[in-house]
Amino acid sequence: MKWKNSDGYQRSLKASCAALAMVWVGGASFAATLDITGLDKASDVYSAVSGGSLLREQTAEDVVATTQELLAAAQADYARLLAVLYDQGYFAPVIKITLDGIDASAIPPVKPPRQINRAVIAVNTGKKFSFAKAEIKPIAKDTELPEEFAVGKTARLGVLKDTVSAGIEGWRNQGHAKAALADQQLTARVPDSTISATLRLDPGPRLRFGDLTVKGKSDVRVRRIVKIAGLPTGEVYSQDALDMAATRLRRTGAFSSVAMIESDQIVAPDKLPITAQITDAPKRRFGFGAELSSIAGVKVSSYWLHRNLLGGAESLRVEGDISGIAGNSGGVDYRLATRFERPATFNADTNFYALAEIEQLDEINFFSRQLDLETGIDRIASKERKYSLGIGLRTAQTRDAFGTNKYTLFTLPLSATHDYRDERLDAKSGYYAKASLTPFLALSGSANGLRSYVDVRGYKTFGTERPLTFALRGQLGSVYGPTLAQAPADYLFYSGGGGTVRGQPYQSLGVDLGNGKTVGGRSFVGVSAEARYQIRRKVGVVAFADAGYIGAEEFFDGSGRWQSGAGLGLRYATGIGPIRFDLAVPVSGPATNENFQVYIGIGQSF
Repeated sequence: MKWKNSDGYQRSLKASCAALAMVWVGGASFAATLDITGLDKASDVYSAVSGGSLLREQTAEDVVATTQELLAAAQADYARLLAVLYDQGYFAPVIKITLDGIDASAIPPVKPPRQINRAVIAVNTGKKFSFAKAEIKPIAKDTELPEEFAVGKTARLGVLKDTVSAGIEGWRNQGHAKAALADQQLTARVPDSTISATLRLDPGPRLRFGDLTVKGKSDVRVRRIVKIAGLPTGEVYSQDALDMAATRLRRTGAFSSVAMIESDQIVAPDKLPITAQITDAPKRRFGFGAELSSIAGVKVSSYWLHRNLLGGAESLRVEGDISGIAGNSGGVDYRLATRFERPATFNADTNFYALAEIEQLDEINFFSRQLDLETGIDRIASKERKYSLGIGLRTAQTRDAFGTNKYTLFTLPLSATHDYRDERLDAKSGYYAKASLTPFLALSGSANGLRSYVDVRGYKTFGTERPLTFALRGQLGSVYGPTLAQAPADYLFYSGGGGTVRGQPYQSLGVDLGNGKTVGGRSFVGVSAEARYQIRRKVGVVAFADAGYIGAEEFFDGSGRWQSGAGLGLRYATGIGPIRFDLAVPVSGPATNENFQVYIGIGQSF
């Protein structure tokens, strides 16, 4: 048999399904059982048929359906299961659905039985079909077609759909925005159990981006919307460029929805106009939170946010927090900060920012009260890569084992972030790397220098049913320039606690000056390893080990001291990330008075 004009076939199929579903509402409710016969229950085909059956849904234990609903589901299943079997490569199946022994297709939809006790779906799949011919033309350069679309491979409807999508996407990536399927010929030979597939694409003309117009009521100026989107008007059409324009608008936070719509009409000679359909997000937002930690005690925080301060999608965020209340990490810490951000400054992927922050840190080994003023730019190179450059002024009053100090620094903070994790809170593959460099010029109270910090993380998962994920993390820090006594106390490094070495008390490792006095180190190394095993769909267990190093030297030379810790943890998956519960003990390092530490939070530890 030969099939042509699949669009007409699909319309006919949809109409048939709609007709089968048009039934009157009524009938008593009864619990019915369902058997699926003719298939191996351990097979993928059985799972696909069971998952695609409406009758299976209507006979579930937690559903009490009327006889009319059962009949409608059974009659709709003929078309649904036929499509399921086609997608599994079976193009000559026999499907029989009975309700208490009566063929469901023979029962009038308007006269359902008064009672249905047992439903049976009997399936004879027949032989699996393979491709005798697999051809799609024309194909754009560098188009990657599914490997399954080849002679001898199982003929599945899903493979045909994916092949057409890949072919169209290949042309769109070359600027042919109106590429479409022009014709398809599918010839099935039942005696040979083969399908011959011939697909024809119409690339259409190669187009360039036309003007961007904006629709939707918005308080953001149209000129700024166009600037932020950064659509490359006049350049060759690219789906990636169109998606990127929508991403730029969304990441401002000023819009609750963004849709980039291609015009149906081409403007001579080769321009494709684009419309941005947008909806504003609420301008103002307020929030607060509270956290409880066995180490840091109680933390309360709040923020206020304006998403469109000056009519150009500028944001202003004011936030503050108080932490260390009734904790064991020193005294009470305070912070109040405000940050202004203007998107699309200089170009569409560069944001300008300015911030001011006052903070007090009352830690175990030092006290600091500081003011930071900073301005700079954030360069968003891609979804995964971000860079920042700023200039700042930092003034602080500190107290540590060396005494009290006041300093003022002119800073040049630089950072680069590469985030290729599949999920931020529960990564299973990919890597994350962030490097921060802060050269500083001492205006008073210190010496010129450079503070650097690098954080690298990698993830690898094995298995799918019960995946085992290995996660590794390395940290490296250094303060170059000032001596240990001259260095800003809040620029130095400590080890111990969450984020460095679990099982060890918070900031328990520093540079020992003798007589019970400890200060931070100029060099820091941190190493962490985890094995995460998922034992159930939402439950996982974790084994981990951490080690940390602090030295008085500028760069690691091994002359300092190490500490380590290890432990076990539980994870429970939620919609906002896994809930983390870790129990850790100290393994090596300076003696402590604490035998274990407990850590609870949202998301993996790194």
